[in-house]
Amino acid sequence: MTKRMRFAVFGTGFWSNFQIPGWLESSEVELAALCDRSLSKAKAVGGKYGVERIYNDPATLLDNEELDFIDIITDVDNHRELCEMAAAKQLDVVCQKPLAPSLEDAREMIEVCTQQGVQLFVNENFRWQAPLRRVKELIVQGAIGPIFKGRVTFCSAFPVFDNQPFLRELDRFILTDVGSHVLDVCRFLFGEAETLFCLTRRVNPGIKGEDVANVLMHMKNGIHCYVEMSYASLLEREVFPNTLLLIEGENGSIQLAANNEIRITTRAGTRCETVALKHYDWADPEYALVHSSIVDTQRNILEGLKGGKAETTGRDNYETVKLVWAAYRSAEQGQLIQLDNFE
Repeated sequence: MTKRMRFAVFGTGFWSNFQIPGWLESSEVELAALCDRSLSKAKAVGGKYGVERIYNDPATLLDNEELDFIDIITDVDNHRELCEMAAAKQLDVVCQKPLAPSLEDAREMIEVCTQQGVQLFVNENFRWQAPLRRVKELIVQGAIGPIFKGRVTFCSAFPVFDNQPFLRELDRFILTDVGSHVLDVCRFLFGEAETLFCLTRRVNPGIKGEDVANVLMHMKNGIHCYVEMSYASLLEREVFPNTLLLIEGENGSIQLAANNEIRITTRAGTRCETVALKHYDWADPEYALVHSSIVDTQRNILEGLKGGKAETTGRDNYETVKLVWAAYRSAEQGQLIQLDNFE
């Protein structure tokens, strides 16, 4: 029997209740320990998953546990410190998105892992949603010919602040929270961006950061990509947590709708297919699309941890982090950003 990879989780808040069971869908890993500043919170999560090794100090955990990797699910401001502590112990690192609170911190995290000879992965799950993977297959197959335009939409009035109240206090909100996901989806579907222009706005008076952002990118392959994201959109139909797509090619279009229905239109007409999701009893029904993709994300990361190829490495995700911070600079300065020159 192959030895299971032992890991520890840092942070036992909202998302740990889904990322932990996502990992435990695999028989190849073993959750050895948990750490949170709130010992009572960590003990509560440990009780759900049969984890007895509980800590409220990261250094003590790392000194006392034999591990293969760690999974960081804390607030973003703690990501760099925990990453550096693990790298110093020669442990591979899996980190929740957004990777870092700044572009400089993201660079330093990647650099320290490189220097220590350890791997860094980002638990970026949106690109692993089953409907988005199917759309990518259709693009690669040439179902609508060469693409010239893509529209990516995440607009909702879902009360996201109810289960994640800390989001209200973020000075920078939707671009770091949702933008980290949907801008990564753009890269996954359309490649890298050459230029970017962004407008932001705060509609909800009860939050600190922006809750609306619109980004226009010119991709290096010539595709025009428009991204709209909002948590202030009172629409006829609430589509949370779906990312909607309209992709136009020389021979037709692909539309991804809220019910995981894909409509492929060519001159011969329109054909439809609905992508089935795998459901897990630990998933929140309101987040089912997102939570089901966690398992596929972690399965891919596990391949990387074992020496294979994973998509969401730290270096790859750095390009998404660049888009997020370029969008903020564009919105603040009212300028078009050249991505190759942005640091």
